[in-house]
Amino acid sequence: MSRLRILPEILSNKIAAGEVVERPASVAKELIENAIDAESTKVMVEIKKGGRALIRVSDNGVGMDRDDALLSIERYATSKIYDEKDLFSIATLGFRGEALPSIASVSEMEIVTRAESSEAGTRIVITGGKVKEVAEIGAPKGTMISVNRLFFNTPARRKYLKTEQTEMGHISDTVTRTALAWPAIHFKSLHNGRVIGNWSATQKPLHRVVDVLGRDLEGRLYEVDHKGGNFGVHGFVASPDFARTTSRGLYLYVNGRFVRDKVLNHAVMEAYAGHLMKGKFPLVILFVSLPHDQVDVNVHPTKNSVRFEAPKQAHDVVAQAVSESLKRFDRPKWGQTLTMKPMHRPMPYSIPSSHGVVSEPKPDLPFRTSIREPETTPDLWPKKSFSSLRLIGQFRDTYIVCESKDGLVLIDQHAAHERVVFESLKAAHRRSAVIKQGLLVPETLDLTHREAGILETLLKDLKDMGLEIEPFGGKTYLIKAVPALLAGRPIKPLVMEIVEKAAEIGLASGLDRGVDECLSIMACHGAIRANQKLAEEQMKALLEQLDGLEHASHCPHGRPTYVQRSLHQVEKDFKRIV
Repeated sequence: MSRLRILPEILSNKIAAGEVVERPASVAKELIENAIDAESTKVMVEIKKGGRALIRVSDNGVGMDRDDALLSIERYATSKIYDEKDLFSIATLGFRGEALPSIASVSEMEIVTRAESSEAGTRIVITGGKVKEVAEIGAPKGTMISVNRLFFNTPARRKYLKTEQTEMGHISDTVTRTALAWPAIHFKSLHNGRVIGNWSATQKPLHRVVDVLGRDLEGRLYEVDHKGGNFGVHGFVASPDFARTTSRGLYLYVNGRFVRDKVLNHAVMEAYAGHLMKGKFPLVILFVSLPHDQVDVNVHPTKNSVRFEAPKQAHDVVAQAVSESLKRFDRPKWGQTLTMKPMHRPMPYSIPSSHGVVSEPKPDLPFRTSIREPETTPDLWPKKSFSSLRLIGQFRDTYIVCESKDGLVLIDQHAAHERVVFESLKAAHRRSAVIKQGLLVPETLDLTHREAGILETLLKDLKDMGLEIEPFGGKTYLIKAVPALLAGRPIKPLVMEIVEKAAEIGLASGLDRGVDECLSIMACHGAIRANQKLAEEQMKALLEQLDGLEHASHCPHGRPTYVQRSLHQVEKDFKRIV
């Protein structure tokens, strides 16, 4: 008897679901793409409990008659591919014919649809891949697909879903990315009955970008309009001062499809080289268009990856397009900016004891993850007293040059002051004695739904750290007060970096790790910068502050605050000794 057997259709659909349906956001993506392919001008996305209870997508597109509706839940049934040639020139978002049957196999699905030529609509109910009901029903033109109890019959997969907020964040990202690419379609999304996005149709892509990503982008975007060979590149790039700490701000599309592509990512980063600090990422919304037969979108079931027929040309055209747009940016490059333009106000290099730990007991800091324990460094001067060093001067307006009795010491002024500010904020936070400074005019902060949800969970902890932020309706927040140590510093980039870090590693409210991460980011933003000239008294004050710290050898992110070279090493370099 043969050991090989043909899998039952329901089981094969569940296996396909494992590839296509990673989480609730995957379901929303497939349904929204089908709605767009159906020539809809209005798409509504309704979610309950982060997609666990309900994912419903309604559209006013062409709809389906009874026969097509029944075929749509058969595996490999599609209206978008007819022969092998079509497979290599795909012009639609959905095409594989796996989405609906795969989703239906792991949920309770209801389809209500009506084609314009049909007098009545069709209602189909499927549970766990089995059709339970087919009936005529009154319905408007278009399609409404409801997915209830996702993964109800695969409990192991349901168990691994994240929190409601996290899953809703992924769905919100999906809607956001799609809405950016299709400004002529009205998108509306709701979660638990609450409207979280309502973007009217517009013929001006810039209006959609600002509407979706926030009013803070107004006046800080540069249009991209470039053609090279068969490639067209259109969209917008943000000024470098709107940089992010993660690559989440890279919205890259190929023929209207959001993609994650190393070739395009590298091209964008290459164009921004010299404009951004190390570890920063730009905000860009780019649409690459080319003949459909010159790009393969059938690389992965999720359709987030593509393969270019000419990847080098794609890279070079995108890099050139972004570079040309950035030339309109009238500020000098990063390294020049700080030396040519003064800071808003000098930082208080001598921190009063009420602000910090100069005269406080040395705290035991439980560093975790990116907040690293400093490594042990052998002493080259008595008790490693920074203030006992002889100050020589400043090198490249970035490093403080000192002499010890045994050799040369170079101190990174940013890393060193970052450690000072971090421990000062940490100690004040532990004593619940952070000194706040109210803003004369509160700053508004416009966020995406996912960013707003993350910030909402951090508001109490941030307030304890001296950063007072309040909701101001919808996804807008008011920054009302900041820690006194950060007064005069740009505060929006600080808040955005905290939100992005929370999105990246999932900081939980109240955890020590979350507190340390937030304080570390605050310290980085509050510290003196590289390429900033310091007076002699400021350098001496910084050396004295380092003496008051237990962990002075590394900044909160793990970078060394100083390096040293012995006299013996220096004389060996100059061949004075062998």
